[in-house]
Amino acid sequence: MEIEAEVEQSKFKRICVFCGSSQGKKTSYQDAAIQLGKELKSIFECSLRSRNPKWVSRNIDLVYGGGSIGLMGLVSQAVHNGGRHVIGVIPKTLMPRELTGVTVGEVKAVADMHQRKAEMAKHSDAFIALPGGYGTLEELLEVIAWAQLGIHDKPVGLLNVDGYYNSLLSFIDKAMEEGFVSPSARHIFVSAPTAEELVKKLEEYVPSHQGVASKSSWEMEQLQYSEAYDISN
Repeated sequence: MEIEAEVEQSKFKRICVFCGSSQGKKTSYQDAAIQLGKELKSIFECSLRSRNPKWVSRNIDLVYGGGSIGLMGLVSQAVHNGGRHVIGVIPKTLMPRELTGVTVGEVKAVADMHQRKAEMAKHSDAFIALPGGYGTLEELLEVIAWAQLGIHDKPVGLLNVDGYYNSLLSFIDKAMEEGFVSPSARHIFVSAPTAEELVKKLEEYVPSHQGVASKSSWEMEQLQYSEAYDISN
């Protein structure tokens, strides 16, 4: 007798990916960006031990920094090729540098970097950082800090390709040991070496830290400002 598999949709509609506008020196970084793009479309089995297998169909759209070069270009093209929607958010000043050749999906031009980050966060249900430089680190650490403050409770993940983020993870562990990061806040984000493992961890993530202030308190404060800067929805 055949066992009928149950198929569910992913808990995420869109995931924001932070990554470099360069491709990096290792081909493994480029491969990881492409694989992550494919993973957002994939179907996976989430209950291997069950007599009635349950499958999750991801079909997740991408929100990213809008560039068509580097890892940004690779991940956006992979998601687009998989038939999912792509939203790129980019400051007008960076458009001549980071938009070259063919762009994919929807491009939202914004005034500055602050609005870019707020707009990306507003449209996303989770965050992933691929390898990148200063900009990627700044975006990653800001959404981690926002989670610590209680502004959002969206999952955050590090795609630790070939140990790229090992030094950062060691630094955060050191900060916890020295009393600057609480043990619960250390678990605000998850990490994994492959896209498949990381997205599964994000699907299973349950916040365990206590925010500095409640999400509702931040939402009341945000009523004073433009909806363009509301990241809590």
